[in-house]
Amino acid sequence: MDPLDKLTIDTPEQTALEFPLAGVGSRFVAMLADTAIQVLIGFVLFFALTLSIPALTRVASIASQWIIAAMIVSFFVIYYGYFAIFEALWNGQTPGKRYTQLRVMKDDGRPIGPYDAIARNLLRIVDQLPVFYGVAMISVFCSKQNKRLGDFVAGTVVVHEKNVEAARPFQETQIDAAAPAYNIALITIDELRLIETFLQRRDTFDPALRGSMAAQITTRISTKLAVEVRGWPANEKFLEAVHSQYRATNRFSH
Repeated sequence: MDPLDKLTIDTPEQTALEFPLAGVGSRFVAMLADTAIQVLIGFVLFFALTLSIPALTRVASIASQWIIAAMIVSFFVIYYGYFAIFEALWNGQTPGKRYTQLRVMKDDGRPIGPYDAIARNLLRIVDQLPVFYGVAMISVFCSKQNKRLGDFVAGTVVVHEKNVEAARPFQETQIDAAAPAYNIALITIDELRLIETFLQRRDTFDPALRGSMAAQITTRISTKLAVEVRGWPANEKFLEAVHSQYRATNRFSH
C-alpha cells in the first residue's frame, strides 16, 4: 500500500497505528447505497403526506401550505440529517459505509462524536457544488488524507475497516483460566486504550504490520509488568489476557 493511502497515528506510547484511507471509488459506492435508502425514505414520506392533504384541508384551509412546508423541512432532514444521525449513533458509519466497510474517525484515531457528525455533514451543502459533489472530489484529490471540506472542518477522515465488534475487542485466542494474574494497577488508561485499539483493528492490518505492532505493544506492556512474552501468537494472547483482566476490575469503560 502506498504510504500516502494510509493514516498513521503516533500514540503517546510511541507506537504507530495505521489505517487504510478510503478513496473516491469506495466512498462513491457507499454514497450510492445511502442515496438509494434516502430516496426510498423520501418516497414513502412524500406519498404519506400527499395522501393526507385532502383530509387535512377539510379541517383548515391553510393545511396544504403547512404540509408543503413540512415536506421541505423533512426532505432537508432526510438529505443532510440522515448522514449526521447515523454517523453519530453508529460510531462513524451509515448503512452505505457499513456495507462498504468504511468508517469515519477523528484524525487522531478517536471515534467521532455528535458535533463532528453534524459539522462534517452540514458542509455537504458546499461539498456537493456545483454538481455531483464536484467540490468534494477536488478536495479529496488535493488532500493527502482524502478529505472533503466537511472532513477538514470536523477534523475527520474516512478509513477502510473490516467488520469488528464495536462494544469490546474480539478474542481470537481462548483466555487461559490458569494464566497468571498481572499487576493491572501498573497499566495506564492510555495503554489500555492502545491495547483495545489494536485488538479491535488488527484484522484490518497486513500480516507483517499486525505482527510488528503486536510485538511493539507487547514489549512495552510486558516490560512494565516484568513478564516475558515471546513471539506470535503468544504476544496477542498476552494482550488479550491483560485487557480481559483489566476490564474485569471494572476500571475501564468507553
